[in-house]
Amino acid sequence: MQNLKALILEDKVIFDEILRADPPRASEYTFTNLFMWRRKYHPTWTTAHGCLLIIMNPLDGEPFGLFPSGLGDKRSALKLLSELLLEFSGRSLICRVLSDAIDKFVDTSEFQVAYDRDNSDYVYLSDDLMQLRGNKYHRKKNHLNRFKKSWNFEYRYLDISLIDEVLQLQEDWCEIKDCADSPDLLHEDQAVYEALKNYRVLGFKGGAILINGKVEAFSFGELLNPETAVIHIEKANPEIPGLYTAINQMFAMRSWSDVKYINREQDLGLEGLKKAKESYYPDHLVEKYVLKRKT
Repeated sequence: MQNLKALILEDKVIFDEILRADPPRASEYTFTNLFMWRRKYHPTWTTAHGCLLIIMNPLDGEPFGLFPSGLGDKRSALKLLSELLLEFSGRSLICRVLSDAIDKFVDTSEFQVAYDRDNSDYVYLSDDLMQLRGNKYHRKKNHLNRFKKSWNFEYRYLDISLIDEVLQLQEDWCEIKDCADSPDLLHEDQAVYEALKNYRVLGFKGGAILINGKVEAFSFGELLNPETAVIHIEKANPEIPGLYTAINQMFAMRSWSDVKYINREQDLGLEGLKKAKESYYPDHLVEKYVLKRKT
């Protein structure tokens, strides 16, 4: 088998170089995202044919590959990835594939193609999230204004001095939401911890809202490509009205005013999450597909 290795923090330099040369549009393709979720998905990787090949080994599902990244021979890389998956698990499942990659590199006589709506990314115009203009954002703007009038708050950029306080909010949020009873929320809790504890090396941007000196909301993300930021995590004290609207708007305004789009990732097929993401009126979806090798 090709020499696959487990993802470690020191791999960031290699991933960043490849992804910078071949800028992604799907939210999964950042080192931070892969690293922070590694205890759930157990990513392994190698390079071949001038491309990055990644195989995910989720705790609660079958292994799958991510479509090859890089400037090399993606057709050959895809063939090798498919063969590795067959050897690894007996099935060849390649996920989070974009339509332009299918058009350019996939032989549909070899692969079945299925639309993956649950993992398609919601992408917004950053100006919409910053300004909340017009009738469609009327309710959001009211929530924001009511929050600003009701609370004595401070917005701060995330830095190392805030990490422990942000983690305390994450712990408090998990108590409110009963994370202990939800495997998905427990995995997310662990992902937040992994990201924040490695903040210096990962180098993402973040922001927090403090009320009476206590962190009550935070968000963090990074550039996905030159015109798009991706938001990995957004959390707020659910008992403070308008706080989610406030951290959404303020983080966009303070950190992402220089990019055209903001990718807020997928809804995972969860109706509540879908409703929340649609309430901000996405400009478009980054539609993703699953490739399954025909027998």
